[in-house]
Amino acid sequence: MNELEDLLSSARKRLSGSARERLGSVREPGRIRRALGARAAIVPVAEAWHLGVLLIGDDALWRTGSVLRAAEEVRRGYTAQSQRERAEIRAMAFRGGFAEGEIFHYDWVPIASADEPPLRREGGRILIRWSPAGFLMPLADYLDEQIELHSQKPEL
Repeated sequence: MNELEDLLSSARKRLSGSARERLGSVREPGRIRRALGARAAIVPVAEAWHLGVLLIGDDALWRTGSVLRAAEEVRRGYTAQSQRERAEIRAMAFRGGFAEGEIFHYDWVPIASADEPPLRREGGRILIRWSPAGFLMPLADYLDEQIELHSQKPEL
């Protein structure tokens, strides 16, 4: 195994049994279903532990994208376009099978190696940039810190 896989394997063992969140992906209806009024939905595609800027799955790693809670579609008079867009995304997740109020991730990005953002290999170590303006820190230290925080999260 390589260093990244060793770190992720250790993290998975430490996180075993703790809460995970589901990742969703947009599914467009087929031509016939669309003609019958079906609309796009965000459907569950994986589960992962959410550790800051990382999503760690059983056999995959992703960079966190956007996080929302699914909600049934209702007519609201939002004044901001961004509020309307978030409401539509929440409704798409609800239509796709996420429960009312369930946290879901979308716009996530797969990470295949230690050389893809937010990871970086430098001086023989794997580092992570934990925010766009944040400093680089060793991935092992970051995982330790995030797992500790994850263990303190109340179950919803």
